[in-house]
Amino acid sequence: MLTETLRATLIGAVSILLWGTLALLTRLTEGRIPPFQMMAMTFALAFLLMSLNWWRQGNLGLRHLRQPKLAWLLGVGGYFGYHFCYFLAMTKAPAVSVSLIAYLWPLLIVLFASLLPGESLLKRHLFGALIALYGCWLLIGQGSDGFNPDYLSGYLLALTCAFIWSGYSVLSRLVKQVSTDAAGWFCGATAVLALLCHGLWETTVWPDSTAQWIGVLGLGIGPVGIAFFTWDYGVKHGNLQLLGVLAYSAPLISALLLVMAGLAPADLTLLLACLAIVSGSLIAGYRRAQRLTEG
Repeated sequence: MLTETLRATLIGAVSILLWGTLALLTRLTEGRIPPFQMMAMTFALAFLLMSLNWWRQGNLGLRHLRQPKLAWLLGVGGYFGYHFCYFLAMTKAPAVSVSLIAYLWPLLIVLFASLLPGESLLKRHLFGALIALYGCWLLIGQGSDGFNPDYLSGYLLALTCAFIWSGYSVLSRLVKQVSTDAAGWFCGATAVLALLCHGLWETTVWPDSTAQWIGVLGLGIGPVGIAFFTWDYGVKHGNLQLLGVLAYSAPLISALLLVMAGLAPADLTLLLACLAIVSGSLIAGYRRAQRLTEG
């Protein structure tokens, strides 16, 4: 019988599967839509998705508006802050380097989670996370020319991304009493802030094909909508350290989907990355998962 912790961890892992579809869905949009416009559209869709859930429950979600200041700070700061720094970093440093640095957040979750009451950092958590990190870097580090001091501001912004998302994920445990329904309002606020940034810095470009609209809708419903809601529940009630290690499988899922769609080659790098990420996840999570199912 599944314990509540394991159930929440599995729900959180749904987010990782959905984030694995990011590359394929983004490819459908053909990169035509400005980043803040895309952010506004997808987070608005996420808000609409949660609004439908409120309607199904027979309310307008207004009761979820009144939340502690910390919950609002973590929610909107995590969603908007991460993406704002990420998009800004992309303008100041090569995309590969930004992705590599920003994807330190799963390792930081493993480290920071050990500081929470009742948690501890075991050797297998750290060892498994480092192995999975190596596999992740194999995947997204191809084509990198190394670090260049000229891009220092971009690197620092990418590092800020890693700290924002890991901080949001770990500190959410402090507001675990806040229902995941409230994340719908955090998405709505993020959409408004993104729209303001779009109005200030971008020119509107609407999708001009069915495939592009499918990409936008897919992103709003999956990697942005459902994924953020399941992640909210997972980090509040599940095994944070295991979720942190499992998060390294998202780039692997992305690569496999692109290969299956004929948009990327299957090569030795993909195989090595797969072995590293899977083995790292098993090392970090096997015994813990076993105790959860037995408990």
